Amino acid sequence: MDILADILLVAGAVGAGFYCLVLSRRLRRFTDLEKGVGGAVAVLSAQVDDLAKSLALARKAAAQTSGTLTGTTERAEKAAQRLELLIASMHDLPGDEEEAPRAGGPYFTRQDRRGAA
Repeated sequence: MDILADILLVAGAVGAGFYCLVLSRRLRRFTDLEKGVGGAVAVLSAQVDDLAKSLALARKAAAQTSGTLTGTTERAEKAAQRLELLIASMHDLPGDEEEAPRAGGPYFTRQDRRGAA
């Protein structure tokens, strides 16, 4: 009976050793930098670094564009104010009071009676 227990104990130890060997090989392949998860992590880390650099460049370009757009908007608002002033001042100019006759129908104008007393 002791011999049978020893044989089973040795068989269990050999089986556990074989299981550890298989797990060791799988873990080595899993963490391999070329094909395993280690390689995927390394590639993702490099991509994150590239993305961070691209994001920094995009932020810088956006800041420059925003500054340019702000300046252009201010210039446009000033030009619009000047145009409004010019249009308002044109209403004060003496001009032709009569409208051109409209095509397609009779056109009546009121006579100016300022000169008549």
